[in-house]
Formats: sequence, structure tokens, C-alpha cells
Amino acid sequence: MTALNGGGLYAITSGPHPQLLVQVAQALAGGARVLQYRDKSDDAPRRHAEAQALLDLCRRYQVPLIINDDVALAAAIGADGVHLGERDVDIATARAALGARAIIGVSCYNSFERAQRLAASGANYLAFGAFFPSPTKPHAPRAEPELLRRAATLGLPTVAIGGITPDNGGLLVEAGADYLAVITGVFGADDIALAASRVAALFVRPQE
Repeated sequence: MTALNGGGLYAITSGPHPQLLVQVAQALAGGARVLQYRDKSDDAPRRHAEAQALLDLCRRYQVPLIINDDVALAAAIGADGVHLGERDVDIATARAALGARAIIGVSCYNSFERAQRLAASGANYLAFGAFFPSPTKPHAPRAEPELLRRAATLGLPTVAIGGITPDNGGLLVEAGADYLAVITGVFGADDIALAASRVAALFVRPQE
């Protein structure tokens, strides 16, 4: 298992893509610190093969691979963890399937109360958003940066998501986000490695 380490760019794939492995390799080379495999299609054999290939790639970069929603797939390939939304299984079920060391992240949307409840249930990180209009989820509830400051009191890493780019992410890092989760802002860029490096650079503090 590869653990969460420090903070930075949390890159999320989006659906089938013929150059998926090439794209992810570029994002990892650009400095992604976590990768989430997100594919809502029902092609189970392809998804299994892709997830396994991504796990091998992430191992080379010592970056944890998180599987979106699919606990069974995460267990089958030995992924580092799973990300759960409000319609997915509960943390206890995921923990039973994946083990004590697995990373279990949860979507808290714009709800501090949900974050409190899931933190107490054993989540390893708390994701909030959308902070900006999101091309992936245009109807997602909007969250305010102050929520990240408040969530710091829960003692878990926080992930900000939703319409984040290298140009607007700095505001969320200043508000306390440990990770910036980015889909289109990285994988939709002409130069994926450059876009990833620009997000990663938001976490580098200037020398005093």
C-alpha cells in the first residue's frame, strides 16, 4: 500500500480514453501526488485491465491509486483505496473489503456536518466542492473556501474539487486545502505534464 503523503495535485481521470496510460504518465511526471481512476462505464474487463495498468504505473512513481466508487475493483487489483460518494457503500463496508491500511476518501460536498460524521466513521480524507463551475459535474453544489478552514479542525487531509485550474487553485491552497483534485484542468490541457506541474507548484511555498 502507498500512503497519502504531504499534499499536492490529486489527479482524476474521466471516462474511457484511448491514451489513458500516456495521459496519466504525463500527469505523474508533472507532479501528481494521488491518482483517482474514475470511469463510470460498464465495461468491466477493460476497467479491470486499465486499473491494473494504472496501479503498476503509480507504483513506479510511489503515488497512491484510488478507485472511484468501485470497492470490488479496488479489492480485485489491490489498489491503495477507494473514493466514496453519498450513493456508494458506507465506510465500514469498504474497510471490511479493503483492510485497515486502505485509503478511504469521501465526498462531503458543501456539508461540514457530513464531514464530521464521516470523519468519526473512519474516513482518511475529506473532499469538498465544487468550488468553481465544474464541466464534469455542472450541477454540483457549490462550496465556499471558508469550509476548508473549518474542516481543518477535524484533523484529516482535505481535498478541494470542482472546476479547479492552475489559475484559480491558489485561493483554495491558501484556505487550507491539502490536495487539489483536478480533472479537466489537467487531462483537458494541451500539455498535461505542464498543467500538472503548475498545480503542483501552488503547494511550493516561497523561501523566507
